[in-house]
Amino acid sequence: MLFMTSTLPETAAPRLRAAVANLPAYVAGRSAESELTAALASNESHFAPLPSVVEVVTAEAGRIHRYPSMGAVDAREAIARHHGVSPEEIAAGPGSSGVLQQIITAVCDAGDEVVFAWRSFEAYPILVTVAGAAPVPVPLLDNEQHDLPAMAAAITDRTRLVILCSPNNPTGVSIDAGALEDFLQSVPSRVLVVLDEAYIEYQRGPGVDSLEFYRRYPNLCILRTFSKAYGLAGLRIGYAIARPPVADGLRRTAIPFGVNRMAQAAAVASLAAGDELAARTDAVAQERTRVVAALRSVGWDVPDSQANFYWLRASDGLREQLLAALADADILARGYAGDGVRVTLADRETNDRVLAVLADRGRFAAQ
Repeated sequence: MLFMTSTLPETAAPRLRAAVANLPAYVAGRSAESELTAALASNESHFAPLPSVVEVVTAEAGRIHRYPSMGAVDAREAIARHHGVSPEEIAAGPGSSGVLQQIITAVCDAGDEVVFAWRSFEAYPILVTVAGAAPVPVPLLDNEQHDLPAMAAAITDRTRLVILCSPNNPTGVSIDAGALEDFLQSVPSRVLVVLDEAYIEYQRGPGVDSLEFYRRYPNLCILRTFSKAYGLAGLRIGYAIARPPVADGLRRTAIPFGVNRMAQAAAVASLAAGDELAARTDAVAQERTRVVAALRSVGWDVPDSQANFYWLRASDGLREQLLAALADADILARGYAGDGVRVTLADRETNDRVLAVLADRGRFAAQ
């Protein structure tokens, strides 16, 4: 059979939206290339899945010829019980980034503005731009904190959404309760404020009781995920806690059956394994304290991370040196152009491999 080559002019071919064609691709952290490689570029849990979770996922695998619950009903009920809210206040999606996409779709029209800190989670400007809204990044303070007064000042009549990330990815720094109080008091009630707490299970010490804030501020939405501390990154389930009308809107904008049945069952089982989760996050927090202290002792300026990673602010030259030195030691870390390097915490032996590379601060050019 002969196939004729098209003679139509190139301009007649289907074209992407300009906003999409100009998007930077989301860069995922590289995975381990061998058994010797320490994969510390993605903030995955280095623990194996909980046995109780593996058991329910295995059982659900035998039922994957059936559609999952459209509204993730059992998972939403379990999440609601866990937080002391109603299922009507819960919306689930494929990871917290999937839920955030539902949020942006639900509240933003073309040209509406979304304010967020920068640098923060790199999916924020991508998701905002794809929706046809306008991203408004506000630089972090020198201490890596959100500049909440500047973010409040950036709100205009077109602002529909503000995204806060605490602990912040990639710097690991958490938002102070007093600063959050002042910020929420200054934000117009018509603006939805999303508090992205993807790493909140690793928080130790002073922090924010987000549910207490949620009960007092109707325009606050809490965003969480099972991908990090719960170790379900490969199953993709996250959720939002929001007032019923907002949560209903998020469910309406969700992809049908977007959360698979194994993810839903795993979420329910994970919430029932609170003691095991606490033991794991305690171990990460203890390693974090040890590693950060060791780095500071040899001259690195490391902020007080409350996540399962730590941050090294660096110029592009230093960033390239750091990534190359770590790669020579079979260690994968995550570099951010113009900003620095993020390293995920793992087991003690792996963390010590990183410390060995960074032990001689003087070998690296000044920032």
